[in-house]
Amino acid sequence: MNHTLQLGLIQIAPIWLDRIKTTEKIIDYLHQAGEQGCQLVALGEGLLPGYPFWIELTQGARFNAQDQKEFHAHYCQQAVQIERGDLDGICAVLKQYKMACYLGIIERPVDRGGHSLYCSIVYINEQGVIKSVHRKLQPTYEERLTWSPGDGHGLATHPLGAFTVGGLNCWENWMPLARTALYAQGEDLHVANWPGSVRNTHDITPMMAKEGRSFVMSVGGLMRPEDFPKNSPHYAALLKDCPTDFLTDGGSCLCAPDGSFVIEPQVGVEGIFTASIDHNKVYEERQNFDPVGHYSRPDVLQLKLNKTRLNNLITHEPFNQ
Repeated sequence: MNHTLQLGLIQIAPIWLDRIKTTEKIIDYLHQAGEQGCQLVALGEGLLPGYPFWIELTQGARFNAQDQKEFHAHYCQQAVQIERGDLDGICAVLKQYKMACYLGIIERPVDRGGHSLYCSIVYINEQGVIKSVHRKLQPTYEERLTWSPGDGHGLATHPLGAFTVGGLNCWENWMPLARTALYAQGEDLHVANWPGSVRNTHDITPMMAKEGRSFVMSVGGLMRPEDFPKNSPHYAALLKDCPTDFLTDGGSCLCAPDGSFVIEPQVGVEGIFTASIDHNKVYEERQNFDPVGHYSRPDVLQLKLNKTRLNNLITHEPFNQ
């Protein structure tokens, strides 16, 4: 087995709250990554179709406010329904290049009624097959005004060459038990996706790499005032108190299992940042610490993971002879 893997950190801005145009942009970058020989790529949190910046910019906590209802309705209409085939084009490109992907989406799933939103990270394997959809366990701060809390169903890892990959959304990466759930499933390449901020990625990425003795790729998105389409709901209100430079500045980076940067944080630029990683580095660093192996005490400390996909309805079909 080849012990190396070619990674691509795709740091881009969405065509904000436009699912179709953002999908087209993602596909363009996937073609570029595939031509560069990438075997695994990752993109930022909620990139398709974008992060809910209006909540902070337009006093989103005002109860029953008409503008907030309109923002949310537009968000729902532009969100991803996997069951409808919204990711089929992306899956086809990944299959074409035999390239796996972690993609951040805003999901409007049919299995929860089809009207609520979840911040999800989707793993699509090198055959173009969706293997897991992890819905963010706990939306952060103002995100709770538009995203619903998820469940543990998608807390899964996947084989990719010599590696075992897993991923978490944004501040889930600060949750020790969520990280441990992936370590315990063999993770040695971790994907952390973010809306995009170097103030987060610069500190936590080396920490997670040292703790897990794993490679960690943090991937963020970009958002600048000019990235708001002029046909956005309440466009003038969005720009009124908007930062003049960046709402999110990227910060995508890659750390080795010893915590050193393989790719330094990339700030303020779109692009594909690539590196080849060697699985032997994982074994070298686990010689003196393995968080769920020889340096663990399951007789004293254990973690319970509920992987049930939560639903409000359990149907018992009648027995037909």
